[in-house]
Amino acid sequence: MTDVLDLTKVCRGVTPVWFDYIRDWDRSLRAGNYPETTRYNYLLAVAQLDRYLLDETDTPDVQAAASDPADVRRGHVEEFQAWMVRTRSASTALNKHKGLQQFFKWLVAEEDLDRSPLDRVKQPKTEQRLIPILGDDDTAKVLGTCRGGDFLALRDEAIIRVLYNTGARLSEVAGLALDDLDLDHDSLLFHGKGMKDRRVRFGPRTGRALSKYLRGRARRRAAASPAVWLPANGDTPLSSNGIKLMLRRRGQMAGVDNVHAHRWRHNFAHEWKLAGGDTGDLMMVLGWASDEMPRRYGASAAAERAQVTHARLRIGERV
Repeated sequence: MTDVLDLTKVCRGVTPVWFDYIRDWDRSLRAGNYPETTRYNYLLAVAQLDRYLLDETDTPDVQAAASDPADVRRGHVEEFQAWMVRTRSASTALNKHKGLQQFFKWLVAEEDLDRSPLDRVKQPKTEQRLIPILGDDDTAKVLGTCRGGDFLALRDEAIIRVLYNTGARLSEVAGLALDDLDLDHDSLLFHGKGMKDRRVRFGPRTGRALSKYLRGRARRRAAASPAVWLPANGDTPLSSNGIKLMLRRRGQMAGVDNVHAHRWRHNFAHEWKLAGGDTGDLMMVLGWASDEMPRRYGASAAAERAQVTHARLRIGERV
């Protein structure tokens, strides 16, 4: 894949020494085979810290820190982090913290620092928001907008059913290639975070939607493309953002608010737990490495699961 990250744009306005360090760190990240999105987020966090030190603060020794990252102190990072919380959000500040943590850890490994200024900087606390699931009734309304049999209707139904049926991430569905589809064994090969692949089965309705779409796809001008999802016009495959916009449009047509892929992922986790599915198996299917994730996903529907369990156990009714 061609590298499209433009380092000069990411580093716009940074001082020469900072730019040299960022460039060298990016070489190290590329050597470590870090995904481009991860590299971009990491490098942007470092560039934003230098721009903050140059333009937004007058903390002690700021001129030295703005000229050389080896002179950055704990107070500089804490001020930057607080500024990010104030001007952006706590979740954005947390992402910047993680990027800076990796950068200064690299500086220590390069022996340009004895100790990272992030060592004693606490991560910003973020609000745990409950994402409502997108269940059967609302999904049926959204799918109802895909009737007709034209190419876009076939494509959009197939995408929605894959999201609904597998709980896959938006980026994983957008990144599907034709070679990832196994219609003989009803499965999809998803390329997950951290370059972790996993194969997930799909059901008969999703299989039928995929087959109908692929027959329509074969007649398109861009049919030779290795990507699964083709656009309405042109040759450029549908991106994650393109799918996001499509889901929003279908949701508006159906009268369903806030239709996005992650709500089906939460729904998948909720349905799995409601059916008594094993947590370890859920982690495998959804591509999770941390056992914290099963607790977070489907949390908005936890009360319903608790009520079902309460009724099944019949506590206080057996005597």
